[in-house]
Amino acid sequence: MTTPTVRTHLTIRGLVQGVYFRASTAETARRLGIAGWVRNTAEGVEAVLEGPRTAVDQAIAWCRTGPPSAVVESVESAWEKPEGLHGFSIRH
Repeated sequence: MTTPTVRTHLTIRGLVQGVYFRASTAETARRLGIAGWVRNTAEGVEAVLEGPRTAVDQAIAWCRTGPPSAVVESVESAWEKPEGLHGFSIRH
């Protein structure tokens, strides 16, 4: 039995730029077997995570804290239809 794939689009706000947030998110996603991407925006950090629900939930939980230097104020999650992404990238 295969595990269904889910997709979420995150907006992470707070002190999340210049603190290794994107690279740490990419490392976490790859470790959990999640596809998608992460990038900085004017509002903070935006990420798309696609993979098994358990892994995506673990990544969302990680984003609520982030790397040691981050100060996460909020994480908004919008569930979307999976697109079948492969790999995880840092967008510039």
